Amino acid sequence: MTEYLEIEGGRLAYDVTGDGPLVVLAHGMGDGRGAYRLLAPRLVAAGYRVASVDLRGHGESTTDWPSYTRTDVANDLLALIRQLGGPAVVVGHSFSGGAATIAAALDPDMVSAVVEIGPFTRAQKLDLGGLLRNGRHRKGVTLLLGAGALRSVGLWRRYLDHAYPGVKPADYEEYMTALEAALRRPGRMAVVSKMGMSAPTDAGAQLPNVHVPALVVMGTLDPDWADPRAEAEGVVAAMPAGRGTVVMINGAGHYPHAQFPAEVSEIMLAFLKEHARA
Repeated sequence: MTEYLEIEGGRLAYDVTGDGPLVVLAHGMGDGRGAYRLLAPRLVAAGYRVASVDLRGHGESTTDWPSYTRTDVANDLLALIRQLGGPAVVVGHSFSGGAATIAAALDPDMVSAVVEIGPFTRAQKLDLGGLLRNGRHRKGVTLLLGAGALRSVGLWRRYLDHAYPGVKPADYEEYMTALEAALRRPGRMAVVSKMGMSAPTDAGAQLPNVHVPALVVMGTLDPDWADPRAEAEGVVAAMPAGRGTVVMINGAGHYPHAQFPAEVSEIMLAFLKEHARA
């Protein structure tokens, strides 16, 4: 059942399932809380209270927010955790990986640990060598930039098809059709464009201030980076020593939680067992 949280600037939509320590799931830009539809039930079955939220400007959340930075989303997540009664483990994908970083740094009493899946958490430099060497990376960057600049649902869908190499969920076409319809609503692709143009410098600046355990999950075929492992290890290297751990999901692209939910949930549940707090 959809619930709503009114905060300054707009309204966030979310749902909560299960009982136990709180886990908050935050999706990437251009998606919705259904992104975790294959992962959330596994966490609930393992004894966690799982809150899935539509980011500002996405899904059933409102669109007329003054800005769409990772810091904005981090504060949204903290507001939701306080509403539900924290602390929580925050799971952030892509754009929200950076938001999870900031939330953990701003309020470690409310964020007991973070899981970052394919996170955009550091400022990105255009790797011309990587673009030349890695055709998958070159195509992914081209589609991402094009979708944002042109606010094109069609290009975004082509990017998503590219970002799910090989294995796709059984409901992939159904989910993507619904997602396309949602993104064609007025203002939605403008939000995606604004998020895409929001550099993750705010998140990168907070990496040294993350003093809670962090798990970075990255697909070996993630097209958003020329070298996905190097990006994941770079994120962890910027955190205080011993805080972060990298796990690579073989054969996964930018959405390992949807492509390989059983494998990702197994990794996450081991992490949650150690670090989630009621």
